[in-house]
Amino acid sequence: MRSAARLTYNQVQNLRDGIIEEDTPSVPTELISDLYGTFEALNAARHARGVIDLDLPERKIRVELDGTISGVDLRIRLDSHRLIEEFMILANVCAAETLEAVKMPCMYRIHDDPAPDRVVALRKFLKTIGLDLAGGQAVRPRHFAHLLQKAKGRPDFMGIQDAILRCQSQAVYSPNNVGHFGLALRRYAHFTSPIRRYSDLLVHRALILGLNLGDDGLASDDADDFPGIGEHISTTERRAMAAERDAFDRLATIYLSERVGAEFNARITGVERFGLFAELLDIGASGLIPVSTLEGGYYRFDEDRRGLFIDGSNTGYKLGQFLKVRLKEANIATGGLLIEPAEQNSEKNKATKPGHRRKNTGNKRPRTKRRR
Repeated sequence: MRSAARLTYNQVQNLRDGIIEEDTPSVPTELISDLYGTFEALNAARHARGVIDLDLPERKIRVELDGTISGVDLRIRLDSHRLIEEFMILANVCAAETLEAVKMPCMYRIHDDPAPDRVVALRKFLKTIGLDLAGGQAVRPRHFAHLLQKAKGRPDFMGIQDAILRCQSQAVYSPNNVGHFGLALRRYAHFTSPIRRYSDLLVHRALILGLNLGDDGLASDDADDFPGIGEHISTTERRAMAAERDAFDRLATIYLSERVGAEFNARITGVERFGLFAELLDIGASGLIPVSTLEGGYYRFDEDRRGLFIDGSNTGYKLGQFLKVRLKEANIATGGLLIEPAEQNSEKNKATKPGHRRKNTGNKRPRTKRRR
């Protein structure tokens, strides 16, 4: 490998944008131009094959040198970040193709098709908001991509995106390739440098053996252990992700513990019979709104509409809805937040008054059965 310069993501983006800082190493302009030109070609191919491109903001806790938490920052996603991601995906595909060509075992990163019952549930939800998911029984990634494109600009876009995300299967590691649904790829294996995962190490060892690159390749009987190893590293990955979420929640709760009683802009990210989950937009932390704290009447859970609505009305709260909430409790021991709507029943649809019959508008929705 020949490195022209060691650059940060921000420095690469600045060079692309014509911004030259004093501490930026000198790089020939044509190198940056060629780099982004290749990225644009890869990005065009990405859109052509119909990748499910979800916009999921990432946040990081800001910790000062004395250990105090001073805030939560949104991670800025630049084209330079996306550029590296596309090159990494290409390397991962090439690694899998190479192992297949030399008939070596491969630890694939697989993402199976969404379960049929989840697709049915998603279509029911989309129907309630005037959208549909094409594809029939053979739904493909491009159908989800087209749906996301159609929904862009809608006030409930983030809720639609949440529903699509919940419809997907979970990606796992396996020697049995079924492709990667989300990336719309037939073969995909993690192959990064430096090596960050055990799956990467297995792929490197298989390449060393298959291409006769040295003595550090797979042992002759290692392939027999791949199914069990795939299950194990999939489990440890889920455990690591849960630990990361738990650490973020606890640190965010510590930060918010001094702001009990304050109001925040939020978005409903989950609806259950027992209440609502809402994300504080500026913080990224989620809190629970128990159904018992909702005022105005008896709330029913509507699974198709993904919401809690006052009995006999359209007034209530639904997935993706923005609202202002008040922080009631921040439990540092558990990392849990308890919140409540700052303004009850902020949904604009007007409730049916007791004893008053609604006019038949031709769009009458069947009443949801009581769920116990």
